[in-house]
This record gives sequence, structure tokens and C-alpha cells, in this order.
Amino acid sequence: MTNSRREGPIVKKNNLYNYADSNSDFKEEGKVQLKREVNLISGISLIVGTMIGSGIFVSPKGVMRNSGCVGTGLLIWLGCGVLATFGALSYAEVGTMIPKSGGEFPILLEAFGSIPSYMFAWTSSFILKPSALALLSLTFAEYALAAAMDGIGCGHPPEIAVKLTAVVVVMIVVLVNCASVKLSTNFLTIFSFGKILSLLIIIVGGIVMLAHGHTEHFQNAFEGEQPGVREVALAFYQGLWAFDGWNQLNYVIEELKDPYVNLPRAIVIALLLVTGLYMLTNVAYLSTMSLPTLLASPAVGATFGKRVLGSFVWIIPLAVSWSVFGTCLGSCFTAGRISYVAAREGQFTKVLAMLHVKKLTPAPAVILNGILACLMIIPNDFDTLLDYFSFSMWLFHGSTCAALLYFRYKRPDQPRPVKVPIFIPIVVVLAAVCLVLAPIIDNPQIQYLYAVLFILAGFAFYIPFVHLGIKSKFIIRTNLFFQKLLFVTLPDEDD
Repeated sequence: MTNSRREGPIVKKNNLYNYADSNSDFKEEGKVQLKREVNLISGISLIVGTMIGSGIFVSPKGVMRNSGCVGTGLLIWLGCGVLATFGALSYAEVGTMIPKSGGEFPILLEAFGSIPSYMFAWTSSFILKPSALALLSLTFAEYALAAAMDGIGCGHPPEIAVKLTAVVVVMIVVLVNCASVKLSTNFLTIFSFGKILSLLIIIVGGIVMLAHGHTEHFQNAFEGEQPGVREVALAFYQGLWAFDGWNQLNYVIEELKDPYVNLPRAIVIALLLVTGLYMLTNVAYLSTMSLPTLLASPAVGATFGKRVLGSFVWIIPLAVSWSVFGTCLGSCFTAGRISYVAAREGQFTKVLAMLHVKKLTPAPAVILNGILACLMIIPNDFDTLLDYFSFSMWLFHGSTCAALLYFRYKRPDQPRPVKVPIFIPIVVVLAAVCLVLAPIIDNPQIQYLYAVLFILAGFAFYIPFVHLGIKSKFIIRTNLFFQKLLFVTLPDEDD
């Protein structure tokens, strides 16, 4: 392949440049479209790799604190796994009914119209997804630098070093995700296996401790103060954070091979695997420390490592760093598909709906997510403000499962490659209502109002540019500039 593609004439159509139409070299290679390069193993790795982050190593104690006793805590961990599985199965039904990338976006768009779908795309693309990438990269930087500086006896790393490292991490994951879908999924598979291996090391250590008779912390497991409804709701709220990521495969359905088969298979395998690993990891922790000790530990994994792994205690910070970097890759991989699909449907600026003509990746959407993440790394208290947006995540999860119920009523005869029992989405919708209201009722703060106002601020862009369809010459020129800069074009239509 020569460079004639880059140097050839460019055809201008509808105020946008179309490289593919103007270049015969490219036409011989095929269409500009997202390719189906995510197989079953890659799909499982995407879900597992995004779900298993730092939480299970660092602070799995939010569930236990609200549970009151070991037995109830373990049951709530199991319940979180079941609820996440119910949510994922509900997404499998609507995802195979509407096999479009973008997660909740195309489902909300088809069920309830453009306003709910736009609110989801606005909130996810400009707050939830980039902030998640920013916080993950900061977590990676803190653990990686702390381990490195402890090794040379230099103490805690300075804040500027942590932030610069986090920016570098964001740049690396953006580069990987822009370079190739296949490269991204291969990395996700490698990092997912590493995460599973890390948890298995902890689990084996726990089994050894139990085999040596350290079962005292499981005796009378249900003794203690029994939690009320409020405490159970808060325990589920904390536990489900560790399961966040169960819906990731819905963001890339158009890139999934044989989605009607692989989507439900990947969901079931991944959720069973993660639930089992989380349960056994908590049992391993409790084999070495009592519930009060676990709750008092600032980093449960590190405490476990000091007591069980001995000179191999360095495995824990390495496992945390490895896990978080893998989650960064998965988060960035799926985040770009939201703004890409929203732009394709005319709700975001058109350049975000373009693909790189060589790599066939949604480079502008991925880069936008990376830029926003880097900006969010700068302030010191952004993670505190982000806590007040967390309720919106379950608002959209519940709305998507409500869409499933709506389709069951309005479109009973529409083909459903996957059909779940009706009680499953009903349970998820009811749980979502509780999880949206639980943090607000438990600790009402003015910041929740700020979060709602920011979400509603999306109407300032929706009304003129989406509802009224106003076309700004500045936006058109900006689209053309970035299109030429990034060497991207609109995807070809299916025949």
C-alpha cells in the first residue's frame, strides 16, 4: 500500500470530506465500517477486564460495614452478583433486539425518543466515562509510583508525579484504542487473565489458611447486629460498584462476532466467573482477619499480603496496578462508542461519527474521551464531586430495563433471539429505583442538585442543535478541520 490515499484528491460532500469515495486504493480494501473483530473470548475479557478493578483489592469493606456480620455480608455479595447478572441478561434481550453499539443509547432512543437518549449520551460522554478513566489512571499512578518509590526508599510520590503519570496512562490507552480494535481486544484478554491470576493467588492463600484450621472468623457468622432496609440498600449500593461493567459488551455489539450467540454466552460466563472470584476472595480475606480488622484496614489486599504472602507481598500492588490499567483499556474502548453512535444519530457533532480510514476505529470519539479525562485529572477534589453523579448510572440502567418491559407490551411479536423471564427486568427496575434514591435519602447534599442541573444543562445544546437542527458554520468548519487533521471519514452505508 502506498501513501497515495493520503495525498489523493478529496471529495467534498454535504460539507464533509469523503476520503473513501475519492480514492480507488481504499475501495480495493473494502468499506469504511466498524469490523466484527470481538469474538467470544474477547467479549468475556472486556466484561471481566472492566469489572475487576482496584476495589476488590483495596476496599471491599463497604458491603461488610453495612451488613453487620460476616454471613449477611457474603450473602449480599452474592446478591450483588445475581442482580448484576439479571441486569446483564436484560441488556442481552434488548441488545439482540436492537443490535446497535452504544449501550443504552440506541435502546433509549427507540423506546422513549431522542431526549432520554441524548441525556444518557451527554452525561456518559462528558462526565461518567471520562471521569472513570481519570480516576482509574490516578489509581494506577498512585499504586505504581508508591511501589516503585518504596523499593528505592523514597517515600510517597509527589502529587505532580502522580498526575503526570496518570496523563501518560490516558494517552497510552487512547493510542492503543485508536490504533486497532484487534490490538485493544488482545491487550484486554492479556490483562483479564492477569487479573484472574492475581485473585487466584489470594484465593489459594485463603484456602491454605483454612486448611490450617483458621476458620474462627466464620463461626457464628450471622451473630451481630442485623441490618435494616437502609443498611441493606447501602450495602448493595457499595457492592454493585465492584460489579460495574456488566453492560460493557452492549457498547460494541456492532463489532461482536455472531452477537445473537456470543452476547448472552459472554455475559453468563463473565458474570459467573466474577461473582465466584469475588465471593472466594472475600472468604480468603476473612480467613486471615476478623471483621473489625477488615473494616479497619485501609487496604485489605495489602493487609492480607503481609499476613499470608510474606516476601511476595509485592504481588498485591502489582496486581492492583495491572488490574487498573486493564480496566482503563476497557473503559476507554467502550466509552468512545457512545459519542460515536450519538453523533451517527445526529445528536452530537458529526466528526465524532467518523472512523479512521486506515485503522477503522472511532478515533475522534476516543480522543475526546481522553482529552476530557486529562482535564479531570487536574483538580484535586473532582472525585468528591463525581460521587454525586453516581446515582445517574442506575437511573439509566433502570430506564433501559424499563424499555425492555415497554417492548414486551408494545412489540410482543418482534423477534427476540434472547428472551428472559419477565421477573428479571422487573427486579432490576425496582432495584434501580432503590439505588437511585438510597444515597440521596441517606445523605442529602446540595451537590446532588448540582449534578441534576448539569445533566439538565444538556438541553442548552439539545434544543438548538438537535431539536431545531441549527447548523453553525463554525461547527461545520471545525468538523472539516478535525476530519483532515485526524484523517477520518463517515462510515459507508450497508448495502
